[in-house]
Amino acid sequence: MFQLSKHDQHACVTFLQDLVRTPSFSCQEQHVAERLAAEMRAVGFDEVWTDRIGNVIGRIGPGDGPRLLYNAHMDIIGVGDPDAWTRDPFGAEIEDGILYGRGSADMKGSLSSLVYGAKALKDEGVKLAGDLYVVGVVQEEPCEGYAMRVLVEEEGLRPDWVVLAEPTNLQISRGHRGRMELHVTVRGRSSHASMPHLGENAIYGAARIIFSLELLADMLADDPFLGKGTLAVTRIENTGGSKNVIPDSCTFILDRRLTLGETEAKALAEVEGVIAREQVRAQVRLAEFEYTSYTGYLCHDMEHYPAWVIPESHPLVQTTARAVREVVGQRPTIGKWDFSTDGVYTMGVAGIPTIGIGPGDEAQAHTADECIRLADCYTAAQIYAQLALELLGQD
Repeated sequence: MFQLSKHDQHACVTFLQDLVRTPSFSCQEQHVAERLAAEMRAVGFDEVWTDRIGNVIGRIGPGDGPRLLYNAHMDIIGVGDPDAWTRDPFGAEIEDGILYGRGSADMKGSLSSLVYGAKALKDEGVKLAGDLYVVGVVQEEPCEGYAMRVLVEEEGLRPDWVVLAEPTNLQISRGHRGRMELHVTVRGRSSHASMPHLGENAIYGAARIIFSLELLADMLADDPFLGKGTLAVTRIENTGGSKNVIPDSCTFILDRRLTLGETEAKALAEVEGVIAREQVRAQVRLAEFEYTSYTGYLCHDMEHYPAWVIPESHPLVQTTARAVREVVGQRPTIGKWDFSTDGVYTMGVAGIPTIGIGPGDEAQAHTADECIRLADCYTAAQIYAQLALELLGQD
């Protein structure tokens, strides 16, 4: 069984601290990307490069045979309210074996574990019969799956298996719901607020639709494994010229989580049906995103990410469970994520067998005082090394 020496544990933590102390907001990952590439080279990856969108790829193996890809994103979300933190979000402070900081659990702890799991393979002299790729991806937070699509479809790196190192508390996740972002715009007619009867208040029209959507939420599809589809209004804006004007338009954003069996067309039709029943002048559209990566690559697509599930009986799931049991001595639980991941592309679109396992607690993602247990990072590195050996075999 693979082990991290005390020296490698220290190096793994030092690397993780460097990553956390380097802010890497979406589209601004360059410095973390450079640090990741440098660490990969330092520990002995056979090949390290950066692709057109800014993903960092490290390879270990003979250059042929089956391909296993470990995925972790380099970008982080913002700090939010600084007063909600009791520690420096970028201080990477350690107390009682726990490291604190933005991105520690989501998911720079995983990046450090992946690199040192690969080093453990090299140190043991394992000659894999296929290629292991460790990939730090960009812009997962705002548009999950997009950077992986570029890697697979434009760079030509299509693996046989993908392991997402998102936080799972070292258990296995085999799917999650999809999501859409919908924009509903209600039209009204402006007038002076002292004479509201001369206008048509778009906010009131939006309120009627929102109330009906709240009722619709109770009737959305339910899946025995992934759970129920959901919808939530997350932002409202209007175009009143001033605070004493009846607004002539109001737009609200709808976060729609899709369970299995729900499609983009079905979700749009449900909202259109609510608008028609309420007889409000409004339109609904699927949102689009447009970002430029730190390398200058223009990213543009629709905000639609499908649900996906891999069967529990799939060999990838069972091999991962066996690897975990080999390292920790007990079989992991097999469940799902509540949030969305790059699996929306790898499994949901490309059909590449995909599972998730990583250090850190899913509940820590995007929170103040985000943190991760260092012992779990060491264990994750051992699991990643063991799983690579079991999937790729030895030459």
